[in-house]
Amino acid sequence: MSRVELDVQAPDFALEDFRGQTVRLSDYRGQKHVVLVFNRGFM
Repeated sequence: MSRVELDVQAPDFALEDFRGQTVRLSDYRGQKHVVLVFNRGFM
């Protein structure tokens, strides 16, 4: 896995939200902060 560097723009990627709609990181470009949360599955 590549090392994350400071002050370098993150590559664009797409994920599905909880409604099944595709959301891209670039959709939020220009906003101050983006927080990603990856939940583990519950049993």
